[in-house]
Amino acid sequence: MPETIPVDSVGLVTPITLHIDTPITLECGRTLPNYDLIYETYGELNANASNAILICHALSGDHHAAGYHSMDDKKPGWWDSAIGPGKAIDTNKFYVVSVNNLGGCKGSTGPTSINPETNKAYGPDFPFVTVSDWVNSQAVLADKLNIQQWAAVVGGSLGAMQAMQWAISLPERLRHVLIIASAPKLSAQNIAFNEVARTAIKSDPDFHNGHYTEHNTLPRQGLGLARMLGHITYLSDEAMGQKFGRELRNDTIHYDYDVEFQIESYLRYQSSTFVERFDANTYLLMTKALDYFDPAKDFNDDLAATVANIQARSLVVSFTSDWRFSPARSQEIVDALLSAGKDVIYAEIEAHQGHDAFLMPIPRYIDIIETYMQQVAKECEDV
Repeated sequence: MPETIPVDSVGLVTPITLHIDTPITLECGRTLPNYDLIYETYGELNANASNAILICHALSGDHHAAGYHSMDDKKPGWWDSAIGPGKAIDTNKFYVVSVNNLGGCKGSTGPTSINPETNKAYGPDFPFVTVSDWVNSQAVLADKLNIQQWAAVVGGSLGAMQAMQWAISLPERLRHVLIIASAPKLSAQNIAFNEVARTAIKSDPDFHNGHYTEHNTLPRQGLGLARMLGHITYLSDEAMGQKFGRELRNDTIHYDYDVEFQIESYLRYQSSTFVERFDANTYLLMTKALDYFDPAKDFNDDLAATVANIQARSLVVSFTSDWRFSPARSQEIVDALLSAGKDVIYAEIEAHQGHDAFLMPIPRYIDIIETYMQQVAKECEDV
């Protein structure tokens, strides 16, 4: 916990829940008659509402991107290294909005919410959601906040897919888009990883076809295995080697199946903490949204045609050791934008941390974001 709030922190923040009574029809064909979105804001909206930034989260993320909920918090929000006064996304200049996606488990309507038709948790009966659905619901939030146009929409990984979809679907509603550590669609290998994770969850005897809350239990083993698998794919071999190597927990080998290597201990710890804070049905939903993302499918698989109507200027960032969303996948996005005559800047960051690098305060990465956002801030004054 912080003894004092750092001077470059947004400080203590309180999440806000917006209840929306207007129905939303989802891409899967089902309709939610009403729903909640929970979000946080940092900084102040200026007089002409031109300085608003939307932060989109990744698979297991949420709305708590910066600051602290209380002085008892052990750590700040997930992107606190980049958001705050004087930081790359400077809250002295920007009004930053971070929202938990529809279908989430941290306050927005999702599988853990009460289904008004049954008065029980939705569980597995919650409808499938897609990246386009998230963009549509986020646009409703923007309307409620009187934000007609974002200065920028920013995201990493699954968050970057949302940012890209914003630029494609609602081109007039954002001036810049930051696409970090992402891809225009998942590879077969990535879909395979997600399916193994889902199978682990669904195979847990405590899963009960998704109705585990009615049985007063959780599929801890299955969700924990899914998290372990995911965590391995988010790190590079070099990162794991540097952090853990083949270090033993004790000085001698015991020749049994208990935890002996530090990497084993680390993965089990990640697993045990994750299952207590994240919902299994939500994990299934989020991985499916990843799998389904493919905006070019509506444009005969022509990515250049897909981005042809984008009006926003783009910053695309990749990381050299990210093998799950490799630089080559970001370059596909850049090539499509260039083919369509769009204004795009591309940066490939030398980093050993793997996919998780997009969450890290890597100096060159942060410098690039800061330099780009300084230009965005100057433009806000002229809008």
